[in-house]
Amino acid sequence: MSQRNAIEVELDTLKELAPAGYLLALHIRFAAPLVKFQTYRQDWIDHYTAQAYQLRDPMVAWGFTEEGATRWSTLGVPDPFGILKEAADYGMPYGACVACGPIASRSICGFARADREFTDDEIAELQEIVRRLHAITEPPESLTQAQKDALRLIAAGDRHAAAAAKLGISESALKARLSSARQRLMARTTAEALQRAQEYRLL
Repeated sequence: MSQRNAIEVELDTLKELAPAGYLLALHIRFAAPLVKFQTYRQDWIDHYTAQAYQLRDPMVAWGFTEEGATRWSTLGVPDPFGILKEAADYGMPYGACVACGPIASRSICGFARADREFTDDEIAELQEIVRRLHAITEPPESLTQAQKDALRLIAAGDRHAAAAAKLGISESALKARLSSARQRLMARTTAEALQRAQEYRLL
């Protein structure tokens, strides 16, 4: 099973477990996740963003101080801005939080329900899924020299034919190198692969 397919399988399971939505912030580095998946209601996302709640969210604070899983109702972290109460007003009165990974590459994930608290078994399953997604999305430590050369030429503005000529390979060979770089970086497009390679300091 490909990396992308493995992720899709996990996300499909999360849709069932967290019918009111989820936010997966995987491998948070320099205050931003390298990989993010979100299915919360758009009006909540807009409100949360407009209020800059990320810096004040008790779930985020908990996730940077603890590893494991807990319900929102038992976070034990102050919520002076009433973010969890507001989440309830947006149809998410019940939730769970999972955090894992080293502090320099922490994954913090939130899950919501409208109908009831998550059961212990559901929380355990959420925790296992987050651990698997954290492992699956671990950034590569390196690219092959061929992948780097192909990406650098495209980044410099060369078209496929010109880049292939500079490398002394066929255009189809260049496309194969770019495709393998996209797969390694879990990117849908070459532009996204370039961005991730630069973020991961691989170029």
